[in-house]
Amino acid sequence: MVQATLVAKLSPAQGRELEARLVRAAFEFRGVPYARFSARGEGVVVTLYTSGKLVVQGADAESFWLRHLPAGPAAEGQARAGGAGPAPAERGGAAAEAPQAGASLPTVGSDETGKGDLFGPLVVVALRLEPGEGQRLRASGVTDSKLIADARARELGAALESRYRPGIVRLMPADYNAAYARSGNLNVLLAQCHVDAIAQVAQPGDRVVVDQFGPAARLQRGLAGRDLALEQRPRAELYEPAVAAASVVARALFLEALDELSERFAVRLRKGAGAPVDQAAREFLRLHGRERLGEVAKLHFKNLERLQGAR
Repeated sequence: MVQATLVAKLSPAQGRELEARLVRAAFEFRGVPYARFSARGEGVVVTLYTSGKLVVQGADAESFWLRHLPAGPAAEGQARAGGAGPAPAERGGAAAEAPQAGASLPTVGSDETGKGDLFGPLVVVALRLEPGEGQRLRASGVTDSKLIADARARELGAALESRYRPGIVRLMPADYNAAYARSGNLNVLLAQCHVDAIAQVAQPGDRVVVDQFGPAARLQRGLAGRDLALEQRPRAELYEPAVAAASVVARALFLEALDELSERFAVRLRKGAGAPVDQAAREFLRLHGRERLGEVAKLHFKNLERLQGAR
């Protein structure tokens, strides 16, 4: 398991607040030279030195940071042991360090998961960050959900959802198929889902950043009159922490829903649209027939026509 190290500088008041949190959370404390305290729990070791330097080490360092330091300082640096490569904020090259226009404004990031997956829902999430919070999330390991493992996405997604209470639109397959049939266009459907998710959290004057998926005019029309500064950017999750955080929550909710459907129908439904997904579709058809396929799958996917014909 990958071990992470997060480092920050705490004020005396922040150090006292953190120590009190760890006492309430039943962390195991021990003595360490030159440290105000060192405590173990929740998959990490937390050490606060008398200089104010905080070091969090362990496989769950990012989740700990989100739970216990949601309004704390940004990390001074981050390293990963075991040859795991660059820290999440550094992946993706220059795009990850692109300047954020309007970073002094509260920012709503919106992203989706599931549009390319045969099975499972379409999930769109909008998450609002106050100025400065994005840097803290990046330091805690929040990045594009496609760059992190499913288990980590589940952990970080749950912590982010609890901390920020994002706007969520989740169309389970039956609802998705009905909505797609009405619109006849995936980008039209996506635009409406993004508008609905953003409307749940955005406040007048906010900056809104959406991972670009189609013509900009659709979202502009949907958000007209709300006094929002809308930006649509390709791969926005790589350099916009609010979009990255939204993508993590969306992926966690997608995986949860896929698990629920797999358990309900006793078939291991797979992500994506490759060979393992085709095999799962064949198994579903064998057990439940075509008439129930719309309860688990997006019916406009081309490979379904081939699979049903072959059956």
